[in-house]
Amino acid sequence: MTEGRVEALYASLKDMVVGFRIRPGERLNEVALARALDTSRTPLREALNRLISEQLIEFQPGRGFFCRDLTPASVFELYELRAILEVAIVRLATERADAAGIAALHHTLYTDGLAFAGRSVRELTAQDETFHIGIARLAGSAELVRQLAMVNDRIRYIRWIDMAERAAHTRGEHRQIMSALEARDADAAAALMRTHIERRMDQVVSSVRRGYAQLYVPGEDALFDQPMGGEDDAG
Repeated sequence: MTEGRVEALYASLKDMVVGFRIRPGERLNEVALARALDTSRTPLREALNRLISEQLIEFQPGRGFFCRDLTPASVFELYELRAILEVAIVRLATERADAAGIAALHHTLYTDGLAFAGRSVRELTAQDETFHIGIARLAGSAELVRQLAMVNDRIRYIRWIDMAERAAHTRGEHRQIMSALEARDADAAAALMRTHIERRMDQVVSSVRRGYAQLYVPGEDALFDQPMGGEDDAG
């Protein structure tokens, strides 16, 4: 068994779990997974244990491994955590980032991060995460980057659900946050970030309901790969 093999298994399993190709609360069949991934139980177990440490799956003694549940309470708590992290991050970024770093983020945002017509929900969500992780890197804390990435993994499916409706809003809010960063206005950047991220419980409940509805539609995975309509402005 090589570390590279375990890493590949971990990446494959994580993609399945994050996108709920294994449904919420579903028991993971280790024999079927080992067969599908062409591996033995030992490296599979190691990869599964890594996912437990990231709270993407859970182990129940005597019962086995289970995919995490998709509940409004758990999703709401993750959005609360994300808001706390990102408000702190953007404040640090306004204080710590050098001019070159801010200019590079601006370039990335305005050359690729604002376009949405013809792009899929997966692509738009990836662009969104790139922008937010970029701000975390400007804050100069590898640990904050790591924590934010872990939260992103745990709410990505819900963000796919929301992105179809929020693409244009997200683009405008990113512009405003970028402007506040460039102005080194920590209070404005923090307020904009909080508004951008925070969700009320009723919004989370609605997103989770839509998420469950999508999970039980045949071929639902393909819905997130369909290009979106609309027109991009000059930005």
